[in-house]
Amino acid sequence: MTVQRRTFVAAAALAMAGITLPAFAAKPLVIGFSQVGAESEWRTANTVSIKDAAKKAGVTLKFADAQQRQENQVKAIRSFIAQKVDVIAFSPVVESGWDTVLREAKAAKIPVILTDRDVNVADKSLYVTLIGSDFVEEGRRAGRWLVDYAKKQPGKTLNIVELQGTVGSAPAIDRKAGFEEVIKGNPQLKMLRTQTAEFTRAKGKEVMEAFLKAHGKNINVLYAHNDDMAIGAIQAIEEAGLKPGKDIVIVSVDGVRGAFEAMMQGKLNVTVECNPLLGPLLMQTAKDVVAGKPVQKRLVVEERVFPAEVAAKEFPNRKY
Repeated sequence: MTVQRRTFVAAAALAMAGITLPAFAAKPLVIGFSQVGAESEWRTANTVSIKDAAKKAGVTLKFADAQQRQENQVKAIRSFIAQKVDVIAFSPVVESGWDTVLREAKAAKIPVILTDRDVNVADKSLYVTLIGSDFVEEGRRAGRWLVDYAKKQPGKTLNIVELQGTVGSAPAIDRKAGFEEVIKGNPQLKMLRTQTAEFTRAKGKEVMEAFLKAHGKNINVLYAHNDDMAIGAIQAIEEAGLKPGKDIVIVSVDGVRGAFEAMMQGKLNVTVECNPLLGPLLMQTAKDVVAGKPVQKRLVVEERVFPAEVAAKEFPNRKY
């Protein structure tokens, strides 16, 4: 008698005796996730959200930190393909250069979910969905706040310097585009300089120091693509003997706790929220994809604008 036959006979005998065997536990979903890095408070909160959500959802998470290098992400994705994970998710360092590796994932029949940032690929079927913020709208919101502020300074020209995020990244491209769309043609608002500071505090401080050396007190406004660069710039402004938030109005994006602390100290004027808590939505979306359920191509999270006046009230509610 074969092993399979003996097993069947034994199970049948147990069933006739009224004894049921425990069902085999369902195999846990396996997700390979490649993170950009740990360049900011926002990114750290995003990573914690994804890891915590995976644990709560019973998902096996294979996590890879790309340290802000695209080649590391490509290697990680190929490793996930080789490991035959159920779903690949990643937050791309930059928009371009993904076609080849995503085609490899598609050939392996592994669905890909983008989080936080978009990719620029000719074939949109290479990924299932993008979960995250509308970066263009975040830039518009920053611009609208500044336009309203300028209206309260009639006849005054406001000279702006801009700290961009990582060159080629979706948030850097889109936050710049949205901001420029809103301020374009406004005679009160003039862009003096714009330069990348790579989303980090250290580079934010370094580039702001260069701006101050070149333009000094002619700078009226700083627009930073994230709070960490703004916080680094605040240090440079103070070291130059100026008052951040007063001598130079500061508009930034993310809404991390550090920004709220700066606003409560009167050093930052407004932050546009970019919600990093994408973990629960990622886990649910991955489960839906594997189950064959329809998923929207774009899943946008809700966000708000927080001027300094509401910082103290809102601070206790911040989760990141």
